[in-house]
Amino acid sequence: MAEKNKTVEAAREEALRAHNPQASRKQLVLWFGALLIGGFLGFLGIAPLNELFNFIATVFTRLFQFIAVPTIALAVITTLAALGGQKETGRIFARAVSYTFLTTLAAAFVGLGLYIWIAPGNLPADIVGAGVSAVPLDKVGKLTYYDHILSVIPNNVLQPFLAGNVLSVMLIAASVGLGLAFMPKTENREVLLKGLHGLQELLFTLIRAILWALPLGILAFAGQLSAQIEAGVIVGALSQYVAVVMGGNLLQMFVVLPLFLLVRGLNPLDVFRKMSPAIAVALFTKSSAGTLPVTLATAEQNLKVNPRVSRFVLPICTTINMNGCAAFILVTSLFVMQNAGFELTMGTMISWVFIAVLAAIGNAGVPMGCYFLTLSLMSSLGAPIGLMGVILPIYTIIDMIETAENVWSDASVCAMTNHDLAGELKTSPAVQN
Repeated sequence: MAEKNKTVEAAREEALRAHNPQASRKQLVLWFGALLIGGFLGFLGIAPLNELFNFIATVFTRLFQFIAVPTIALAVITTLAALGGQKETGRIFARAVSYTFLTTLAAAFVGLGLYIWIAPGNLPADIVGAGVSAVPLDKVGKLTYYDHILSVIPNNVLQPFLAGNVLSVMLIAASVGLGLAFMPKTENREVLLKGLHGLQELLFTLIRAILWALPLGILAFAGQLSAQIEAGVIVGALSQYVAVVMGGNLLQMFVVLPLFLLVRGLNPLDVFRKMSPAIAVALFTKSSAGTLPVTLATAEQNLKVNPRVSRFVLPICTTINMNGCAAFILVTSLFVMQNAGFELTMGTMISWVFIAVLAAIGNAGVPMGCYFLTLSLMSSLGAPIGLMGVILPIYTIIDMIETAENVWSDASVCAMTNHDLAGELKTSPAVQN
């Protein structure tokens, strides 16, 4: 066993040497250069080049989606198998959930404060009416919590993995991990664990390969985005509303979350710099779950987070830590209700802060969930859903910023949890890579 632990430790040291600060800086410069070059090429409007960018961006998005679900499952299973019977498991979970709730609540209140301060006006009735044709009406009323809860409960092993239902996969993984933790310490258990750790090592090898090729993906993502801007996909008709949503996201990212880190004794600039690869991937993929493999690798290799924390906290945060979503649901709901003539008292607005937070936490795993959940909420109130059609063309950019904010918040929660429990974790058995 001692020899086995030495082998694992040697592999970890080799990985850390491969990701020293100088290498990380070079990687960041390379990615930033790819971002600038891609943006410039996209603005040129060369049709064949834009088609190539779309193809490459789609390939990378599919690769992230391909590796994300098994990464979530194996991270939770192996971590709970090692920690399930230990006292710090509850502490890790409690801190992750507490920080998640506090940061999400803060994001919603920041959105409310900006909404009151900027006070966006109503849109002309003809613009709202014209937006009805753009609303995906087939989604209205279909995202009930009853159906969502039922969809989380799996009726077979494969379906959640095939559908990419992250919450359902988390439920299966948690059950298997805890089952392994409390199984009798037999040879069969050791064989199962050895196979799972082997699969996890394989996944992390694949993740490193994707990271090596990622500059090409960033080049394509940046070119794709700038081509959309040049083509007029992003419009400025809702400038005040956009200012509230985007301003709230940026304040949460660059003021509120750094304050949380400072209070816990962490340097926010250092944490952000080390986690910037994951934040950049989130910005372009618009998927927290799809970014999770990169978030895990970056947290462990750059931020030096204990794997027992990262592989437990980050999958949980990916499903429930939705800072950007909470702000979007709140601001959009208030804007739509205002245009419908609803009286927005302070009591009503504060009530919607908590509705938005709970909705964001329960929204995990639903494609474009923030948008469609807000659409369903407004439809149930009888508000003018045509306004949701007007918002839809600019949701791409909002979704990008929201996802980057969500991943930055995930990283912050993970860093704070790791910092709080660093002393306890040093005395506990290690999780294998």
